[in-house]
Amino acid sequence: MLTLSKISNIRSQLSPSELKIADYILACPEQVTHFSSQELAQQADVSQSSIVKFTQKIGFKGFTAFKLAVSEDLGRKHAIKTDNVGDLYNGIGRDDDLETMAKKLAQEKINSIVETTQALDNATLARVLDVINQAGRVQLVGIGGSALTAKDLWYKLLKIGVTTLFAQDSHVQISIAQTLGPGDVQLVVSYSGASRDVLAAAELAKRNGATLIAVTSFRNTPLRQMADMVLDTVADENELRISSISSRTAQNTITDILFLGLVQRRDEQAWALIDGTRDAIDRLNKE
Repeated sequence: MLTLSKISNIRSQLSPSELKIADYILACPEQVTHFSSQELAQQADVSQSSIVKFTQKIGFKGFTAFKLAVSEDLGRKHAIKTDNVGDLYNGIGRDDDLETMAKKLAQEKINSIVETTQALDNATLARVLDVINQAGRVQLVGIGGSALTAKDLWYKLLKIGVTTLFAQDSHVQISIAQTLGPGDVQLVVSYSGASRDVLAAAELAKRNGATLIAVTSFRNTPLRQMADMVLDTVADENELRISSISSRTAQNTITDILFLGLVQRRDEQAWALIDGTRDAIDRLNKE
């Protein structure tokens, strides 16, 4: 549910009256689709103008467009539910049996993938692919779970001939960032967008003239403000923050799309390198 996820992710940035509106919408989204702006204002105990301003703040021209988006989100939620899952979107509980836990996890990952792909701005994605494809060097930055996503992309980009730099140690990431310059790219994977080490590396890359690309959440974070281009990751981390399961699923969705897009752009060159690597490994296995 892209619109509802966006509201959830920006709760910390809302004023008290906006928070009243957000919490009512998140609690009763289906009811909201049948309300007028005046009826929602009454339920949330705010003014009607506050409702209109709120919907504009999250990217809609007015309340009618907002209601339509919420209705579409709810429709998508019902469409992607797997058999016998029911209302398993609410998160894994301590007392869930293994079957229930598995179904909830599957549903959560499906939601993250679908919502992240729906949130993609195709024009921004195309620009990101062009910049990476033409870059002299690409540095990948991430810590914790995000570092695993960055490392996976590092390996994939190397396979198709993109000169890519990656280190899991945050101090080494900062050192690499210091060497970047115009024509280079730094791609930062960070759901929070607020890690001090990540921001230190990003600030250095930006200062040295590299293009800064962020793969991050909707939140208005320092990383998002600093980045030249942003690819949004959509994840409900309220219940599954353990090991960042939802956010890593969303991040991997973005990085896999980047890899496939670059394979398309490099076409014969990329496939020649992929086939060459496969042949070399096959020869090793036969020896």
